[in-house]
Amino acid sequence: MFDQTTTLPSGQLDTAALDALNDLERNKSETVKQARTSARVRIRAAVVAEPGNAGERQRFSVKGITGDISAGGCQLLFPLPMRVGDFYLLTFERNMLRLEPLLARCLRVRLVREDAFEVGFKFLQPIDISDAVGQTSDDSLFE
Repeated sequence: MFDQTTTLPSGQLDTAALDALNDLERNKSETVKQARTSARVRIRAAVVAEPGNAGERQRFSVKGITGDISAGGCQLLFPLPMRVGDFYLLTFERNMLRLEPLLARCLRVRLVREDAFEVGFKFLQPIDISDAVGQTSDDSLFE
């Protein structure tokens, strides 16, 4: 990608290079926050992430905690990094979030410290966050 020249023989700029610069600009944190289409709710609830492919679910599961959640996705904190681009089945603590397990795609991972990774997920289907947040029964998946 960067081996290509940015100027064409005619003296015009290479559009691929300009597109790459525009992508970088769009990925700045301020721009990402402005592009969000739904409100984010800060909530701390336990969550378990497993591979999205049913045939791989027995391979691993990792417990984490939510940072925030919205209709379109969530920010989670895990002790291990997730793989960007992979799909995961997310199961939330039922007494904090009334949600069935959701399939989500990992969009970003950021090292917070040696044993903590902030992970951004996008749900495959939007959820109704107003119905999901609140107290339910005392039984929990994580007790």
